[in-house]
Amino acid sequence: MDVVEKIKAEIGAAPVVLFMKGTPDFPQCGFSAQTVAALRALGAQFKSVNIFEDPELREALKRYSNWPTYPQLYVKGELVGGCDIALEMYESGELKTLLEGAGALRS
Repeated sequence: MDVVEKIKAEIGAAPVVLFMKGTPDFPQCGFSAQTVAALRALGAQFKSVNIFEDPELREALKRYSNWPTYPQLYVKGELVGGCDIALEMYESGELKTLLEGAGALRS
């Protein structure tokens, strides 16, 4: 499996996927921590991918998404954006609506 296929497989593995630095319980940057906090505040179920575990994936994902930074949040296979966008959407209520539509909120 080449790296693009691997990225597509990760994105397709769950309705909500967060490519981040570290893990949800041990984020390794403030932006990843803030994004996880927003998702958890909503009770979202999400898959996380620690980009530090696969340097090839980390570099290829920037090209694949045309998004230069991490974290990167995907919902239903589509890039939502990074920390700033996720937090803006959280504060406006858009993120909750998007996650509800993806079936990713615990009931």
